[in-house]
Amino acid sequence: MKLSHGKQAGQARAGFTLLEVVLAMGILTLGMSALLGMLTFGAALTRTAALRAVSAAALEAVMEDLEAGLFPLEEDGSAGEPAEIVDRSLAGSKDIIYSAKARPNLEGPTTSTGEPLQYRLDVTVSWSSGGMRKAKQYTTLILREVPFGERMRRRFLGAKDLTRTNPAGPSENSP
Repeated sequence: MKLSHGKQAGQARAGFTLLEVVLAMGILTLGMSALLGMLTFGAALTRTAALRAVSAAALEAVMEDLEAGLFPLEEDGSAGEPAEIVDRSLAGSKDIIYSAKARPNLEGPTTSTGEPLQYRLDVTVSWSSGGMRKAKQYTTLILREVPFGERMRRRFLGAKDLTRTNPAGPSENSP
């Protein structure tokens, strides 16, 4: 028995119908758009994490700089009154600028003479992002102490040599 299209009755049809192809393409498109959305979201999370790591490192560098130079060294070898820092560039990053002001924490510990050992430090950090200047303010407590580098120098060289030496050698005006 012959059919009108030239096929015999026992033969099976091979191939896909147009409806099956359109349905498969729709499922593929839906899956690819979901995958691209997840990749975009992952890239945004990676960028945010990288920016947070950079900002944490910058803030840590600011705090290290403040701990090293906020309290000037007095003649007797003790830490002096805190210096106010206004619009100082962060070393290694000219785009990051910070200011700091220290005030005595009267509720904290004091020396035997009644001077405060703890200071409230208000730090304002500013930077450029997207052509705009942004700023953030932080507050922390800091101890009044001789800078770390000076403490290490005294520890290794001894307390006898409290005068600073010129690492570049003698100056032109020295005899």
